[in-house]
Amino acid sequence: MVAGVDDEGRPAVVPDPARTAPGRGAHLHPTTACFDLAVRRKAFGRALRAGSALGTAALAGVVAARTDPAPPGADARTHPATAT
Repeated sequence: MVAGVDDEGRPAVVPDPARTAPGRGAHLHPTTACFDLAVRRKAFGRALRAGSALGTAALAGVVAARTDPAPPGADARTHPATAT
């Protein structure tokens, strides 16, 4: 994702799944839990050095579409890379 503008010209977080857009970028796990936490902590503005008033509607749609349900028995409190 990168800092950009929405359809109305307001500052927004723009999804960049191909990682080809110019400018400062940041990574977000494609889960609604990580997205919600980042919104609650106002992390997008800090990570992208773009201020705290960034629109997140486009990114919310991408995250919701990409979020896979947790497999049976998965512990939601652990990071996917550390789960065994």
